[in-house]
Formats: sequence, structure tokens, C-alpha cells
Amino acid sequence: MQDLIITLIQSTLYWEDIKANLSMFEEKIWEIGQPTDLIILPEMFTTGFTMNATQLAEHPNGHTFKWMKQMASQTGATVMGSYIVRDGDYFFNRLLWVEPNGNFDFYNKRHLFTLTGEHEIYQNGNRKIIKLWKGWKICPMICYDLRFPIWSRNKVLNGIFDYDLLIFVANWPSIRSAAWETLIKARAIENSSYCAGVNIVGKDGRGFSYNGNSAIFDPLDESIILTQADEIIKTTTLSGQHLASYRQKYPFLEDGDGFEIRIDL
Repeated sequence: MQDLIITLIQSTLYWEDIKANLSMFEEKIWEIGQPTDLIILPEMFTTGFTMNATQLAEHPNGHTFKWMKQMASQTGATVMGSYIVRDGDYFFNRLLWVEPNGNFDFYNKRHLFTLTGEHEIYQNGNRKIIKLWKGWKICPMICYDLRFPIWSRNKVLNGIFDYDLLIFVANWPSIRSAAWETLIKARAIENSSYCAGVNIVGKDGRGFSYNGNSAIFDPLDESIILTQADEIIKTTTLSGQHLASYRQKYPFLEDGDGFEIRIDL
């Protein structure tokens, strides 16, 4: 495995203002100032974590989709983040993965946050995706998915892992920040992979506060990045050799239990 350069953008958001957020993130993307392979934006990065889907949802090939294609093409990096999409009769909290050549895929948030009624507005997803990029297998997920380890469980067969990097984009409130950091560490350790989480900072339109703590951990529980409660752009290199050496020395997942996930539609 070659190394992978990734960029985390931790930012405040303009509440329910798609145009302002896209303009702001475009400026931040150009502030990266160095080559990168993957740019990670937060959950609902165009609006904040709102239940106002009727007014704010976009069509799957709408403005944000086209903006992400433009950013990927111009930077030469894959760009990912979630936003509100209306697809057919349903609203989705949808993570979009867009590569520089225009190829794209999406992941609809599986675990909807019942404490805020997300499940009453949005339809949950029924599939996860694993993308091959720059020789890395990458599994992107969204916020509340972090609390459910079976859904994100890595598997290995004959030394071949399902993924190498697990990513969570989020609007994770500061009141539960201890759980955020603990769970990112746990997902990295238990899955013998890198795990990254990208959060926001500031206060949203509902009055909830966010203190960032965007982070990357390796499977040894060592932090590659651990931010504070500031707007920040962080670019780092993940070592493929480090991950391969760890997996060879500590083949823990090979001793794991086999299982299947049943999706009730």
C-alpha cells in the first residue's frame, strides 16, 4: 500500500444557508495549499443538522452535487461530505463521494438520530459502501453510525481486509464529546484500521454547541490528528506500510466471529 494524504476541514456552518456554506467551503478548500488525495467535509455541510428537509433538500444531481464534482476536478482529490437529498419520495441524509474524474457514489445514513426526530423526516439507508482510492479501501459513514460497531465492522479473509480507513462525518454536540473521541479510538482498534472523524464547531440554529475534536487514530490507539474547538484545516499522511506491518504483527481480526447483518426493509 502506498501512503494516503487526507485533509480534514473542521468548520462552523451557516445555519440552513446552502449558498453561504458552499462559498465558505470553497474558500477553505483552496486554503489547503498542498496536494491531497481526499478532502473530508462534515455531515450536512451545506445546512447544519436540520430537520427542515422540505425546504432544503436538493435533487441528487443538483447544485451541491455539481459543486462537489467541480471541487474534485479542480483539486485532483476525492471530495466527500453529507447533505440533504430528495430522491423519489424520500429525504436522505446522503454522503456523496466524488472522484476527480467525475465518478461518484453515495451512502445514505443508516442509523438515524431518534433524539432529534431524524427518523421521522429522513429515510435510512440499507447499504454501506467501500471505495477503492489510491490503493486504499475506504468505508465512509455518518455521525450516529459511530455508535453501532456491527454496522462498521471490518472483516478479513485470507489476509484481505474489507477496508483500510473508516471515516465518520458528523455534527456531534460538545455535550457528548467524550463519547466521540472514545468511539473513534475504539473503531480504529477493533477494526485494525485507521479511523477518522470530522466534526463541526460553533453553535447551530437549534442552540446546540459543537467543539470539533476532529481526529484520526491508528489501530494502536495513537492519534495522527486530534483537533480542538477551532476552525481548522488539517492535512496529514497515512502510512500504508505502518498499517500493513501492524496487521501482520497483530492478526487480531482473523480470530473474530463470523456474522451477517440482516437489513429489514
